Amino acid sequence: MKKSNLILKLGTIAAVCFCVAFFSCSSEDGPSEDSVFEDDVNLNPDPDPNPDPGSLVAADEDAGPITTCTPEGENATRTSNDLPNPVNVGTIDDRSCYANYKEVEIDGLTWGVYNITAGSNNQDAANTLQPRIERSLPVANSNVGSSVKFTGDFRILEVADAGSFSQDGTYIAQAKGQHTGGGGSPDPAICLYRAHPVYGEGSNADKQVAFDIYAERILERGGSGSGREVVLLKRVNKNEITSFVLEVGFKVDPNDSSKKIHYCNAIIGGEAFNWNIPDPERGTQSKIRYGAYRVRGGRAQIRWANTTHDRVQK
Repeated sequence: MKKSNLILKLGTIAAVCFCVAFFSCSSEDGPSEDSVFEDDVNLNPDPDPNPDPGSLVAADEDAGPITTCTPEGENATRTSNDLPNPVNVGTIDDRSCYANYKEVEIDGLTWGVYNITAGSNNQDAANTLQPRIERSLPVANSNVGSSVKFTGDFRILEVADAGSFSQDGTYIAQAKGQHTGGGGSPDPAICLYRAHPVYGEGSNADKQVAFDIYAERILERGGSGSGREVVLLKRVNKNEITSFVLEVGFKVDPNDSSKKIHYCNAIIGGEAFNWNIPDPERGTQSKIRYGAYRVRGGRAQIRWANTTHDRVQK
């Protein structure tokens, strides 16, 4: 009996020592890269479908009635109502009479304010081009090694809702560039980053609580309408500060040094979305615009901060 008790005690002590050693190592090293725990982490969680109503209104949000034009928002030309030294980089292109570009400071950070409403384009012919307040940036040529790169942080408070997927959404940024061989717009968009509304539930069923970010990409140079594809990238919550990087340029094709690639690479909230533009040999330039563009129904409110732009010209 004494021998059995001794064996039992020794077995218990060994088990305890093993457990202590195991959990001690696990605590120090953490789970490995291929650990099953990684599958349990939701890197892009859905928004709370029924948040506290008070949390839905941002400090700098325009929650008033949606109108077309206001005395404060009218501007004689596209560039006449910019601030003297705006914190956001680039040249203003204001085609909305609802509100002019302004700035607001929140927690020590200054944000550029871009608010537009449906039908508020007072610069172009009626029923032609969509309202916008955007900033244009310097253009890079098509030589291998030439590129443009924009960085910033954005917050989305509201986007257009016109009642159908094809009409909904507001562009927050776009890659542009002309091409040889004709076709399409004289100043064509190549890839536009479009935010669509995501609504809450219950008492918040009529409130935008998050936004799905899509890439609207050309399938061919000069393509529009059926010549574009719309690809879901990720979801961001309302008023969430999200980092944004967009680089557009030309590089050597690694599979054929006699050819080149026209690339359009975005990083949104730390997640990369790389894409090669069709017909790279036809491309003649790379450029970027950002702000708020397109509102076929309702209102759009986009905020930008920490903006920079770099151009490499070869």
